[in-house]
Amino acid sequence: MPRIPQLAEDASELLEKTRRQLGRVPNLYAALANGPAALAGYLAMRDHLTRGALNVRLREQLALLIAQENHCTYCVSAHTLRGSKLGLTDEELARTRQAADDSDQHADAVLRLARDIIRTQGRVDDAALADARTAGVSDAELAEIVAHVALNTLSNYFNHLAQPDLDFPEVAA
Repeated sequence: MPRIPQLAEDASELLEKTRRQLGRVPNLYAALANGPAALAGYLAMRDHLTRGALNVRLREQLALLIAQENHCTYCVSAHTLRGSKLGLTDEELARTRQAADDSDQHADAVLRLARDIIRTQGRVDDAALADARTAGVSDAELAEIVAHVALNTLSNYFNHLAQPDLDFPEVAA
């Protein structure tokens, strides 16, 4: 049972904006709408990051990895479904959750760096940063990786607090 109400889909312009961005209003967003400033900020950051340097597949892999690192079953479930719709195989989804995409050196470096950022609260060592740069991770991508960690951590933590009804096939974190 949700600990924060999930507002009706027609409750606000923000939920309509959510529907335009995502095609529907997941329960996470319906609960986050209780704090309009929080939902507006989340949607704005998400929207801007969709136009960044990282492609849609890598953004989805980051969201799945971050959800796994934060033990968020809601988001692991959502991003497993979305990742499969983007063509990620079950094996690729499993490797992503472990920060390993051995089919693509660049993606692998992005995922490993994101995991290190989460685990060190951003205090990655010089060797990890050098490894990412050697794999072709640009400064723009470095900034966006941190932004994706922040954005997805916000949704993960809010899910832990709000406990919205799961509206995706469950995949345990």
